[in-house]
Amino acid sequence: MFDPKCPLLAVDLIIIIGGSVVIIERKYPPLGFALPGGMVDIGESTEDAAKREAMEEVQLEVSKIRLLGVYSNPNRDPRSHVVSIAYTCEANGTPEAADDAKEARLVDIWEAVNTKMVMDHNEILRDAAMILT
Repeated sequence: MFDPKCPLLAVDLIIIIGGSVVIIERKYPPLGFALPGGMVDIGESTEDAAKREAMEEVQLEVSKIRLLGVYSNPNRDPRSHVVSIAYTCEANGTPEAADDAKEARLVDIWEAVNTKMVMDHNEILRDAAMILT
C-alpha cells in the first residue's frame, strides 16, 4: 500500500472565524504552533479531509472551503516528504483543542504570520494574508 518513494498528501487549513484565524499548538512532533490539518486518508477527497481534520483537531464544522495553494517543498515536513493542499475556510464558534492539538486559539492573521510556526506554515499564512486582507 504505502510506497516510501512517493510523497504523502496532507491538508492545511486557514480557518477564519469573525476575521481571526485558528492556530494550534501541536501535541506531537514537530512541536510548536501550526495550522490545523493532517493527512488525507485513502479514498478521501482533500476537501473531505479538510472537513474531517477541522472537526478532529479543533471541533469546528467548516464551510466555504477554497483552495489557497499547493505546498510541495520536499523538505517542508521533517518527518517525511509531504505535499500539502492548503485551503481557506470559514467556521463559527470557539475552537477547542482535540486529537493532535494541545491548544487552539483565535488570533489576528498578521499576528499568526509573525508567530514562529512549524514546517512552512508561516509561508502558507503569508499567502493567505495577502488575499484575505
